[in-house]
Amino acid sequence: MSRERVQAVLEALGVTGPGDGAGEPLQSIDPASGEAQGSVRALTRAQYDARVAAALRRFEEWRSRPAPKRGEVVRALGVLLREHKYALADLVSLESGKIRAEGVGEVQEMIDICDFAVGLSRQLHGLTIASERPRHRLMEQWHPLGAVGIVTAFNFPVAVWSWNASLAAVCGDVCLWKPSPLTPLCGAAVQALCDRVSEEHGAQGVFTLVPGGVEAGTWLCDDPRVPLVSFTGSIATGTTVAARVAARLGRTILELGGNNGVIVLDDADPDLAVRAITFGAVGTAGQRCTSTRRLFVQRGIACTLIDRIAAAYRSVRIGDPLEGGVLMGPLITRGAVDRYRGALAAAREQGGKVICGGRILERPGNFVEPALVLAPRHDAFPIAWEETFAPILYVFEVADLDEALRAHNAVTQGLSSAIFTDSMRSAEQFLSPAGSDCGIANVNAGTSGAEIGGAFGGEKETGGGRESGSDAWKAYMRRQTSTINWGRDLPLAQGITFGT
Repeated sequence: MSRERVQAVLEALGVTGPGDGAGEPLQSIDPASGEAQGSVRALTRAQYDARVAAALRRFEEWRSRPAPKRGEVVRALGVLLREHKYALADLVSLESGKIRAEGVGEVQEMIDICDFAVGLSRQLHGLTIASERPRHRLMEQWHPLGAVGIVTAFNFPVAVWSWNASLAAVCGDVCLWKPSPLTPLCGAAVQALCDRVSEEHGAQGVFTLVPGGVEAGTWLCDDPRVPLVSFTGSIATGTTVAARVAARLGRTILELGGNNGVIVLDDADPDLAVRAITFGAVGTAGQRCTSTRRLFVQRGIACTLIDRIAAAYRSVRIGDPLEGGVLMGPLITRGAVDRYRGALAAAREQGGKVICGGRILERPGNFVEPALVLAPRHDAFPIAWEETFAPILYVFEVADLDEALRAHNAVTQGLSSAIFTDSMRSAEQFLSPAGSDCGIANVNAGTSGAEIGGAFGGEKETGGGRESGSDAWKAYMRRQTSTINWGRDLPLAQGITFGT
C-alpha cells in the first residue's frame, strides 16, 4: 500500500524513476508501516564531479544575470510549488511521518521563502561610507559567492533546502543539494519541479541534486569548488562537517541540535502554555530541532499545569500521518525508537518518573507514545542535558525565574526558548543579555513555529548559523570594500606621506 500511494504522488509531481545515479539505491522506508516505498540511486564520484562542473559553468552566467531576473526564476518555482502544494505535502508525510497538516505547513514555508527571496532580489544593497580622503568615495558591495552545498535532514526534508536555495539563487549562487538518505523521494520530487523551472528560464545548473549517503556529504565538505556548506543535522556530525570545511578555509552555516526549554511562571496564562507546550513537545513526534524537551515550572502553578499537560497528552491521537484527526505520526526509524526507549530507561535510573505515556506501540511502523517525565534537580539529571530526537518532555519544578534561567542556560545547546508570563519585568529579563542564551527567544509563544521573516538559528553547540529571513542572505555572498578616487591627487589613508 505504501508503494502505491507514493507512486501516485510521484507521478503527480513529475518523478518517473529512480534518477540517473549509478551508485547504490537509497531506499525510502515508510515509517508508518516499515514498508519500502521507492528508491533513488546515489551518484558515483564521477557523476558528482560532472554535476559540480556543470553547476559552475552555469555560475559564470548566473552571477551576472541581474538579481531581479534571478528573482523571476525563484518566483516561477514558487508558483509551481503552489500548484503542487498538496501532492508534495503528502510525500513529505509519507517519507518523514509528519501529519498532513505539518506536511502542508512545510510546503507553505517553501512558498513563503520564495516570495521573500523575490523581494530580496531587489534589495541586495551595500553601503556608502564617508571617506577620510578628499574626492574619494568609500563603499561596500556584495557579490555572489559561487557554489553552495546544502545538506538537509529528514525532519524538514524540503523546507530547509528552500531556506537556503531560494536565497542563494537570488544572490547569484548555484546550489548543490544533498538531501537526507532517509527522505530521498522528497529530494527527487523537488528537483523535478526545479528542472521544469530551469528549462523554462535557461537556468539549468542553478539547482542541482546530489543524492547519496555519508560519502556525498564528505565530497561536498572537502571540495574547494564549494566555498560554502550549509549543514542541518546532529551536533556530532556538524562537528565533523565544520572541521572538514574549515581545513580548506571554507565557510559553513551550521544548524545543529536544540535542547529547547520553556519556562512557565505562576502568573502565566495556563491555556496558552498548555497548547504551546503540547505542540512543541508532541508535534512531528518530537523530531523538530525546535521541539520542546525541557519544562521549568514555578511551584505555585506546577501541579495544575502538569495535570493539564498530562490530560492533553492522553488526548493525542497517534496513527497514520495522512489520516484525518491524527496528531502524531511515527518516529523516523527503528533506531529512533531504540533511542526513545534508552532515554526513558536512563531517566528512570536517574530518578525521573514517567507520569504519562512512555510506551512503544505494538503495531507496524515506529509508533511510540509521547512521554511526560517528572525530573529531579536539573543538575542531577544528565539525560536532560542530551537531545533525544523523540517526544519526551522532562519537567522540573523551580522556585523562581532566576533558578529557571540558570538551569535553562546550563546545557550546551542554544537554539530555541520560550517563557510564559504576564509580567513585563519577567519577559524583559528573559529577553535581556542576562536571560535566554538561545538564538530564538519567545514570550507567550512556544519553541516551535519560526516565521521565515526572521533569521533562524542558534548559539553554542547549535552552531551559530542563520538561515531564512532578516539579513541571513549575507552568508551566501562575499563582501567587497571599494574605494573610488575621482580627484587628481593620491592622498593616502591615515594622512601618510610617502615619497615626493
